[in-house]
Amino acid sequence: MKVLVIGGGAREHALCRSLSLDPDVTALHCAPGNAGIAEVAELHQVDALDGAAVAGLARALEADLVVVGPEAPLVAGVADAVRAAGIPCFGPSQEAAQLEGSKAFAKDVMAAAGVPTARSYVCTTPDEIDEALDAFGAPYVVKDDGLAAGKGVVVTGDVEQARAHALSCERVVIEEYLDGPEVSLFAITDGTTVLPLTPAQDFKRAYDDDEGPNTGGMGAYSPLPWAEPKLVDEVMDTVLQPTVDELRRRGTPFSGLLYAGLALTGRGVRVIEFNARFGDPETQVVLARLRTPLARVLLNAANGTLDSEPPLTWRDEAAVTVVVASENYPASPRTGDPVTGLDAVAEHDAPHAYVLHAGTRRDGEHVVSAGGRVLSVTATGKDLAQARQRAYAAVDRIGLKGSHHRTDIARRAAGE
Repeated sequence: MKVLVIGGGAREHALCRSLSLDPDVTALHCAPGNAGIAEVAELHQVDALDGAAVAGLARALEADLVVVGPEAPLVAGVADAVRAAGIPCFGPSQEAAQLEGSKAFAKDVMAAAGVPTARSYVCTTPDEIDEALDAFGAPYVVKDDGLAAGKGVVVTGDVEQARAHALSCERVVIEEYLDGPEVSLFAITDGTTVLPLTPAQDFKRAYDDDEGPNTGGMGAYSPLPWAEPKLVDEVMDTVLQPTVDELRRRGTPFSGLLYAGLALTGRGVRVIEFNARFGDPETQVVLARLRTPLARVLLNAANGTLDSEPPLTWRDEAAVTVVVASENYPASPRTGDPVTGLDAVAEHDAPHAYVLHAGTRRDGEHVVSAGGRVLSVTATGKDLAQARQRAYAAVDRIGLKGSHHRTDIARRAAGE
């Protein structure tokens, strides 16, 4: 099988790493990729938002499967263009991707499907914003209705900060605050059959102890030793399957990766948000634990034959990923600095720990930073404590001027 992956972050590096280890994959391509992905896949330049260009590249490569990683190409309709060219594509249609592209659309789908979520108001005027903020009170949860690269949500006790964020959005969703721990659960679906993956937890705030601004995610771990064993079955029954069924009923079937961001509240499971693609950095830990070869599962989802797929199998290991971010991330990240220590990790920490590249590029002989989240250092172990120790030992070998990372990823879950 020849596979083309679209994207260039750590999520795509994790996907490419898993696909490169799959014996069914005979050729692996990525566009545009990054310095790390180049070690496992052949890179190509393409405008990832241009469906015709992506479809043309897939045709030229004679790809048997295209996997679209990021949300923006999906919302732009890239998967539709690839399918129109007669090539199987893992990723939802432009219409179905509105589940992530519009918070208001997602709320409408959840209401129709009976999916439990926070009460909310969709606001477009200053008066509506003030009424919604007054109705819910602090802490305030304010979400940009459109795509915002994981940084469109403000949760604050400061009403002026909440109002300012709301006024900066063309359309905004203001909703009640959901208490309780958060969980990310991915599911692969062909629009009818839903195949859940293993739950993970990510860390959105920039600094230890959940301080600082929201980011795209500073680390993750899996499994969740504190979660109820029946959690996946419950979310399948109350969230994932009803959502897939409702989208199919509307004539916009969702095929690809459905990501449910959940809050385990005192009143039960509630959906915080949906995403239409693999989450970053949770993908890094989920795929580290997946034993089932990935390519066939994604192809069956793309072809509508997921009902022939047996349940996924998992390694009896824990996984932790720690994001190394550039100076000033998430505000105005510094780029262009050399990254050192990558060879040392490969020499001393493999195979239990490895580096997945996010915002990197090659500059001559050197790998340099090219984004806010630069690396995802990922490790496995017999339990979370060992995976944590291995991940941070590898992080300590990395050098990047002004970089920062959280030191508390999975600490509480590991019992430390």
